Amino acid sequence: MSYRRYVALGDSQTEGLGDHDDAGGHRGWADRLAEHLARVDPGVRYANLAVRGRLAAQVRDEQLPAALELRPDLATVMAGMNDLIRPGFDAAEVAAALEETFAALTAAGARVVSVTFPDLGAITPLARPLVPRVLDLNARIEKAAARHGVTLIDTFPLAFVTDARMWSSDRLHASPVGHARFAAAFAHALGLPGWDDAWMTPLPALPAPAAWRAVAAEARWLATFGGPWLGRRLRGRSSGDARTAKRPLLMPVVEGPSG
Repeated sequence: MSYRRYVALGDSQTEGLGDHDDAGGHRGWADRLAEHLARVDPGVRYANLAVRGRLAAQVRDEQLPAALELRPDLATVMAGMNDLIRPGFDAAEVAAALEETFAALTAAGARVVSVTFPDLGAITPLARPLVPRVLDLNARIEKAAARHGVTLIDTFPLAFVTDARMWSSDRLHASPVGHARFAAAFAHALGLPGWDDAWMTPLPALPAPAAWRAVAAEARWLATFGGPWLGRRLRGRSSGDARTAKRPLLMPVVEGPSG
């Protein structure tokens, strides 16, 4: 099956942070998926409404109405991580916002694809206390997806998803390798020609770092990324303040660089 109107909703992952393009912007897995769709049907048009820092309720309240106006036959939804890492996280509220988004899009006739979240503790040891939150939210997302016929890509059981090479240096956004893998996962989930489960193949093994290097890496990450992130939270700021969607209208897909 081919799709003619693809709309992506979400936060920084869908916006494409961690995957820079040649124009100084961000490419990302959704752009890459749109390119895969265009190889099947060059007439496909694509809009990306995602904005970094957005919470699941903001995606529902701000992006969903715009998405419905575009009348997509395919929509992807990736949101909830910004909720999950904040104090006061409420899995039921986040899942409800996602379910309302799923329900509205599927009721409008769109094929919807979404994801569960990976094991954050395996990506960043300092995030291990958040793993119960991840499991709770994932279980709720699975039930919501089942109720509305949403295709769900389950990343939590896949050990390779937590490989450091899948993530940029901030450990919050996928690397170009990670974005390419996620685009392939969505293409496979949609049954696009030429895509199979090869995206699930583990990356080649690397030798374990010395203990002192691992400790130094954690300290460096905390100083470079963890501290500034916490500072923004304490000031009530978001990386997405004053930002708007990079691609608010449905437009033809232009092929990006290979890789």
